[in-house]
Amino acid sequence: MLNAMIVEPQDNVVVAIEPIAKGDTVTYTCNGEEKALVALEDVTIYHKIAACDIPKGEPICKYGEHIGLAACDIKAGQHVHCHNLENHRENLETKV
Repeated sequence: MLNAMIVEPQDNVVVAIEPIAKGDTVTYTCNGEEKALVALEDVTIYHKIAACDIPKGEPICKYGEHIGLAACDIKAGQHVHCHNLENHRENLETKV
């Protein structure tokens, strides 16, 4: 049974659609293929879980959008939240 979702194939996090306990199997579909990984931490409903290893400084991608940078190395299955995610905002000002 699916307990997480991913929206875009380039996303490197999945979203828990129910509470997930440490050690549970996280199951989701990506491009029509069912995928699974083990939760390394308890994850609250609607929070993010790393779908793959994410090195420090790499962009975090959710719903096809970059939402920040990994503040440290993040292992597949770890909870991704403010403790290991740093804000990163591009300068969107147009220069003349």
